[in-house]
Amino acid sequence: MNRSAFLGPILILLGIFLFLKGEITFSTGTIFEYFWPTFFVIPVGVFFHWLYFFIMHRRGVGVLVPGGILLTAGVVCQISMLFDIWHLMWPGFMLAVAVGLFELYWFGGRNKWLLIPINILTVLSLLFFAIFSIGSLFSGIFHNQPIFAALLIVAGLALMFMRGRETSKY
Repeated sequence: MNRSAFLGPILILLGIFLFLKGEITFSTGTIFEYFWPTFFVIPVGVFFHWLYFFIMHRRGVGVLVPGGILLTAGVVCQISMLFDIWHLMWPGFMLAVAVGLFELYWFGGRNKWLLIPINILTVLSLLFFAIFSIGSLFSGIFHNQPIFAALLIVAGLALMFMRGRETSKY
């Protein structure tokens, strides 16, 4: 494997991290604190995929289930660690199981019954992502409660006066 293909994404990830986190002192503990999914979880998921595609020559499709789960969970954990958004990313763990099962479906015998849990887990995961993302967005908007209260009062008064003008025309 080419060394630049391995080091390039790591350097990009470190650069993005430094850009977003600002003034953080680098030490071994800091690197492991923020990048443990990249060092421990994602490589195991990649190993299972490598095992299936290159060592087993597409014969042991069962190794793709833990491979897909670990790879997706590692990405979810890495995003959560970098941006400190565990409260938004937890549905990704349901999606990780769906990805592992989908790989079993896609590369296995295309058993149509696998699509039932895949679709249920995917829909639930996307639904929870949407609900918690919108909830987080609204909580950020409504954090300034006096401003929101004043906007509601102004909107209510506007509706009342608009309604009063409409009824006086008739």
